[in-house]
Amino acid sequence: MRIRTNNALICLYLSAATLTARAVEAHVLELKIDGIVHPVTAEVVRSALGQASREKADAVLLTLSTPGGLMDSTREIVEEILHSPVAVIVWVGPSGARAASAGFFLLESGDVAVMAPGTNTGASHPVSFSGEAMEPVMKQKVENDAAALLRSIVERRGRNIAAAEKAVRESVSYTDREALDNHLIDTIAPDPAALLRQLEGREIERFDGRTQTLHFHRGEIVPYQLSLRERVLSAVADPNIALLLLVLGALGIYAEFSAPGLIAPGVIGSVLALLGLTALALFPIDWLGAALILLGLTFFALEAKFGTHGVLTAGGAVAMLLGSVMLIDTNVPELRIRWTTALAVTLPFALITSFLLSIALRARRNKVVTGTEGMLGQTGVTVGELNPSGTVMFHGEYWNAQALGRVSAAEEVTIVGIDGLTLRVEASAERERK
Repeated sequence: MRIRTNNALICLYLSAATLTARAVEAHVLELKIDGIVHPVTAEVVRSALGQASREKADAVLLTLSTPGGLMDSTREIVEEILHSPVAVIVWVGPSGARAASAGFFLLESGDVAVMAPGTNTGASHPVSFSGEAMEPVMKQKVENDAAALLRSIVERRGRNIAAAEKAVRESVSYTDREALDNHLIDTIAPDPAALLRQLEGREIERFDGRTQTLHFHRGEIVPYQLSLRERVLSAVADPNIALLLLVLGALGIYAEFSAPGLIAPGVIGSVLALLGLTALALFPIDWLGAALILLGLTFFALEAKFGTHGVLTAGGAVAMLLGSVMLIDTNVPELRIRWTTALAVTLPFALITSFLLSIALRARRNKVVTGTEGMLGQTGVTVGELNPSGTVMFHGEYWNAQALGRVSAAEEVTIVGIDGLTLRVEASAERERK
């Protein structure tokens, strides 16, 4: 009887554990891509798809709103989507969102492509990073490469190849209704909940040829939670923010060198500078722009050494301003450093460094009041007669003193030199007569 009871309890526990595990696993993992497509985006997508696979999620919902981004990062994301063991639903939304340029590739790579009413997609013609016109042969190579990638995706997904290719070769854009009529997307849905209701029970063909029926056991949509590293990188993965961090970091380090011993500016500045450099490393760098920024910082440092009355400071400000706007080698407006940002960073930096420099120069011109040099020219009083040596009271302390001649007791003397711990003095009255 006891064995049967134990077996029954074990079966009950196993059943409860299975139901609990299934309840946790039965969800749709939602990842939002809202902004430029760059290497951090690719890393986040890879992590989200990995989590969905481990949790045996019903599907991954990729909510898309992007003006485009870097082609290399786009290819990485497309590859991750195509090889995902979990079905990926790409939804352009909410209303007013777009999946332009690189976003069109991501939309077409999904197992299910959906757009919200009032959205648009397309305009995926490849352009050079610098925005300059490419020579005809190179232009044709880049265009053909992008078109071939899109054809390979769209053909396997069973969508309209000709309409998709127009987005690459002719920069054609499509509204949600036009995309549906041209068979570039599978349906239109106003929100994720309505989308899941439409797709419930639909059979799809995965990229590897397998068929799968979509079932959303509870229709629960769980947002993907970024890791600490992903949150930090996502927060700084903007060239304008990265430049601000870099300049603030340089300012902190400059302040530490200007006033050694403060510690905090140096530590904070080093951290901010490293964060800024890490963020900038995510983007294509124009090395002429980087060289101009380094030249500007060098001019600021040399001003402190040579004191050119602001000439090097002005030159450093101009070099930093030009270098900032040239720093990111891309034609995507959202990836470029704005003039307003460059001015807002460069001018305060120049003013602050000039202020710190003026303090340092004033300190150099001031009379030394500490140490042995600060004692020269100061006065003391003889304790007894100096003939020619004796004792002098200086700032409440007794010092051995050596005079050039005889000096009476309680007479004021001026310190004219120091030999170790012995003061060389001269009678103040005699010094005044000279």
